[in-house]
Amino acid sequence: MVLALFGALTITPDTLFMRWSEMSGAQMLVWRGLLMGGVFVAAWMVVSHRTRKADIRGFFSGEGLAVVLCQFVSTSLFSLGVAMAPVSVVLFGVASVPVFSAVFGFLLLGDGVHWSTWLAIVAVITGIGIAVFGGGPSAVGGAGSVLLGAVSGLGVAISLALTFVSIRRNPEAPILLTVGVGALLSGVAALFIIGPAAALQGNIGFIAITGIVILPVSFFSLSLASRHTLTANVSLVMLMETVLGPLWVWLGTGERPTSGMLMGGVIVVGSLALYLGYSAYGEIWRRRETPVVVPVARQ
Repeated sequence: MVLALFGALTITPDTLFMRWSEMSGAQMLVWRGLLMGGVFVAAWMVVSHRTRKADIRGFFSGEGLAVVLCQFVSTSLFSLGVAMAPVSVVLFGVASVPVFSAVFGFLLLGDGVHWSTWLAIVAVITGIGIAVFGGGPSAVGGAGSVLLGAVSGLGVAISLALTFVSIRRNPEAPILLTVGVGALLSGVAALFIIGPAAALQGNIGFIAITGIVILPVSFFSLSLASRHTLTANVSLVMLMETVLGPLWVWLGTGERPTSGMLMGGVIVVGSLALYLGYSAYGEIWRRRETPVVVPVARQ
């Protein structure tokens, strides 16, 4: 849960830097895909000298290839969605990750979902709905198609949920290699479409920060966290981006949130705090109740 919380907090200013770059969706995708993918693959080459053969086998497994495809889709849809729709609408679609994660976790892993998780999901999604739509369509901010933004966000949510479930289903699938290759493929595809000249337009420094720092750190933390806790838990913590992301945009661009956004943010953060506290208390209680067997040394 600590890893998931750290990854979620790291990714919250991502959309602000995307706005500062003043790039189109394809332009952002080139840099975000190539830089993030390059960082992940380079890191894998450094740390995999003892597990390289096993990592390659895991990469070509069904789960490994699924992670590559899901990363390609999520990276592409998020960049395109933010470019053509209000940030809040895209993040609202992404917020449905816990629902898809719970469903995929139940279908593919046999996970049981505790009642507290369902209750938190309902409370958080309610808060996000108030945050995004509470002030009316004109209060959402940004420009472009709201429908396309919501569809893009939902596509990202489905891809992320499948990524987390695939990693838990096959722990041998290398996170660095699979996520890195998926991101690289999305960047290469975008570069092929728009060409090198178009990719050099805009504020490259801002988008480079997202590709080199924000995305690698956050996605690695979130993916690693999915190996140690339920997928729904990781996805639930990620919902903080839906509220904190627009707030970062407000601070960085002057796009002021409405009262509905602020009210929804209070509901989301409060629900997450209660859920995390309850989960931590439950884990501590289970450990206290678990008997410790001490082996007796032979005389």
